[in-house]
Amino acid sequence: MIKYFLAGLFAATLSLTAFSQGKSQKLVVDKILGAVGDRIILQSDIQNAILDASRNGDQLPEGAACSILEQSLISKILALQAERDSLPVSDDEVEANLDMRVRGWVMQFGSEQAVEDVAGKTIFQLKDDSRHMIKEQMLSQRMKQKIVENVHITPTEVKAFFDRVPSDSIPFLESELEIGQINVYPKAAKEVEEYIYNEMMNYRRQIEAGTLSFEAAAKKYSEDPGSRERGGAYEVNRNDKDQLDPVFLSTAFRLKAGELSMPVKSNKFGYFLIQSESRRGDNAKVRMILRIPPVTKTELDAAKVKLDSVRTEIVSGKISFKDAAYKYSEDEATKSYGPFVLTPDGSTYVHIDQLPDKDMVQALANLKAGDYSQPLTFTNEQGKQGVRILYLKSKTEPHKMNLNDDYNKIASMALETKKQKALDDWLTKKVPTFYVLVDQEAADQCSNLQKYQTTGGKGF
Repeated sequence: MIKYFLAGLFAATLSLTAFSQGKSQKLVVDKILGAVGDRIILQSDIQNAILDASRNGDQLPEGAACSILEQSLISKILALQAERDSLPVSDDEVEANLDMRVRGWVMQFGSEQAVEDVAGKTIFQLKDDSRHMIKEQMLSQRMKQKIVENVHITPTEVKAFFDRVPSDSIPFLESELEIGQINVYPKAAKEVEEYIYNEMMNYRRQIEAGTLSFEAAAKKYSEDPGSRERGGAYEVNRNDKDQLDPVFLSTAFRLKAGELSMPVKSNKFGYFLIQSESRRGDNAKVRMILRIPPVTKTELDAAKVKLDSVRTEIVSGKISFKDAAYKYSEDEATKSYGPFVLTPDGSTYVHIDQLPDKDMVQALANLKAGDYSQPLTFTNEQGKQGVRILYLKSKTEPHKMNLNDDYNKIASMALETKKQKALDDWLTKKVPTFYVLVDQEAADQCSNLQKYQTTGGKGF
């Protein structure tokens, strides 16, 4: 998928050879569909955006190409106005955005080389080719934020918005839940940790002696699902502090090229054995073996006893669930985002199919709104065993949207509609101040593009 996405960032004019009635003829497969000032929109940009959406599983409405072209025109208008208004987007911000995107691709595909192989370009070329587009996107977003920053909504407006919705268009909402959790991860017994450490030292001796390669050892022994099949290979950046374990990161950047670490312990995961392959500035190529010391029933039962006393304090009112979570939970996400399960967009209202694991689904089946579960064992995404208390704060039944139960949702929809109107009003006033040209064929096919033609001509 990244190949199509990256192609959309820096599409160039292409051609192909087709055969018609036995004769070879040149057919242009890319052309300029629109221009705002000196900024152009290529047909391939629109085609690649559609390909990306379909590969992401998005449902494309009829006339998707027209909508995407319109949004591209609007984005360029907003970016140019941001430059007129001198809205700040620094080169450092753009570089940080580019670096974040590259790190995301590397994490997804395992290495810079894999990204380059898929994209057909070097990392340097990818960044260089997409730098202008990223800055344009950031300028556009800043301008849009400025336009709508003072748009607010009142309860009267919310009710009026909902009253205007035809009764047969009011959506039916699935059941939503608010779920809190307090998680603890018991430590393995000392003798178990010593056993794992000695196992890691054994790998290290074999690797140093040349009787076992690090890659083969990682494939055979590592418990990290993200890198095991790649022989433990990772490409890391010194600034990936939010995504990578701090012990792993600091150890990786203390090693010289070719150096092998001693086994190092991370409280979050387990024991790491790390080999540095190369370093260049803030980037490093390493291999890693992870072993997670297993906990026994004894440690899990002790954690249950601890959480049972926490549950008693909550139920008796001695401490609130939220305060107990901040005090006792060992999930790092609790400190940053709170103790409630979140959707990808940050909402605490989740559908049953958005829950992180099947064990949680089963545990919630026996709870009513306001109930706390007994301490329960579970295994997290990293394969670490723990014990948790679940709190079902609220649960809605499937129902038709209404103001009493869904005011916040309706208010959010009303506010977005009001912001969109503010943006539309701004565009109506500002579009005539820009040079905008739309391809004639595209304008004929897309009625929504006519209003953007400011040149007085008939397009390309």
